[in-house]
Amino acid sequence: MNPPAFQRALDTLREILDGPGPRPELDLEEMPAPQSLAPYAAAMSGSVYRDDDTEVAMGRLIVLYDPDGRGGWANGFRVVAYIRADLEPDIAADELIGSVAWDWLLEALEPAGYAGVSGTITRAVSESFGDKRDEPSTTELELRASWSPTGDDLAAHVAAWCEVMCTTAGLPPSGVALLPNGPGGAGG
Repeated sequence: MNPPAFQRALDTLREILDGPGPRPELDLEEMPAPQSLAPYAAAMSGSVYRDDDTEVAMGRLIVLYDPDGRGGWANGFRVVAYIRADLEPDIAADELIGSVAWDWLLEALEPAGYAGVSGTITRAVSESFGDKRDEPSTTELELRASWSPTGDDLAAHVAAWCEVMCTTAGLPPSGVALLPNGPGGAGG
């Protein structure tokens, strides 16, 4: 039997997974949670797709619960997030992209309420050699973060993770459309 606080968290995650997706470009799925990090855990994965069904970002969100709490946790919960997104080479070369991506996370979490946030941002360039030398170089951004929610409702934390995943994939904020002939638009 799950503790009531963790059961509410599970119910929230299931409602999100069973409900209408937050954005049409985003696909969310339940995934097995790691069992060694806390007495109770739940997890979901997400992928962001372009119109041509190419995956441009993916991520995992893990909700950990320890009724006794842990050092560094503001309460019994800890949320662990991972996001990996393809980047345009010129964006990956920008020295500020790590700080900007971290700001995206903090801005998205602000309405949700959080404490004890920590994490890393990694930029990676992959070059191919030998028999793979004709494959183009790729650039990626990886965000790894964890925080403690300050309230009981995890829906806003899932929404923040989804928004950051879509932002790192180059999508405009929810409710904002790209100009058809502007940067990133259909004609551009």
